[in-house]
Amino acid sequence: MFDFLKGMSPITQALLATMFTWFVTALGASLVFFFKTINKKVFDAMLGFAAGIMIAASFWSLLNPGITLAEEMGYVAWVPAAIGFMGGGIFLYIVDRLLPHLHLGLAANKAEGIKTSWQRSVLLVLAITLHNIPEGLAVGVAFGAVYHGISTASMAGAVALAIGIGLQNFPEGAAVSIPLRREGMSRFKAFLLGQASGVVEPIAGVLGAYLVSIMRPILPYALCFAAGAMIYVVIEELIPEAQSNGNSDVATMGALIGFTIMMILDVALG
Repeated sequence: MFDFLKGMSPITQALLATMFTWFVTALGASLVFFFKTINKKVFDAMLGFAAGIMIAASFWSLLNPGITLAEEMGYVAWVPAAIGFMGGGIFLYIVDRLLPHLHLGLAANKAEGIKTSWQRSVLLVLAITLHNIPEGLAVGVAFGAVYHGISTASMAGAVALAIGIGLQNFPEGAAVSIPLRREGMSRFKAFLLGQASGVVEPIAGVLGAYLVSIMRPILPYALCFAAGAMIYVVIEELIPEAQSNGNSDVATMGALIGFTIMMILDVALG
């Protein structure tokens, strides 16, 4: 089914896959041309959906293959998993503390990271951009694993991961553009800023694929690193934001649906 990808380098594969995820971010941001506001329950369900996909992808597409690969390479299986997973979370924690950004629905004086005079719109974009670093990295590492012929990795599985990440990028694009439109920004400018939050994914994807393609021993660590970074985003940002409006049941059902869809994609295709 994906034979056309097999003749390409892992870097090219990762670039194409993350360009797709960026495109889906832009599709989500394009909702601003049709809506000025979005129902809070729908929005919270979308955030829960994104969280569910990221949780499932972290295990099925990253942690589990990373542990299996570590065993095949003669490592003590839990060591790369623990180091990589915690490393990913700590890396995102450091970035979260340093990068100026603003979570959805908060006033500008609630911005996190180094204090700055940047506009609220820029801070909102940077918050979503922070989500997209581990997502792009995960896709790149997945294609790098296929390049090395890892038994637990397959082209279909890497594509499934990219599709799952793309699905959860749709609400993230809307999560930036629609609030900016509601604050008075023009539709076109709000769209540009919304889709810009996905620019980092191709960069992170190419970087991940490049590193694991030249340094095979780090692959188990890289897979688990991406998983840890994604789980950090889910617990620190997506779940709290999804439940901040009192719609916890809707957000939870969205997470269950997202997890199920990503699990089906990974098991059926991978």
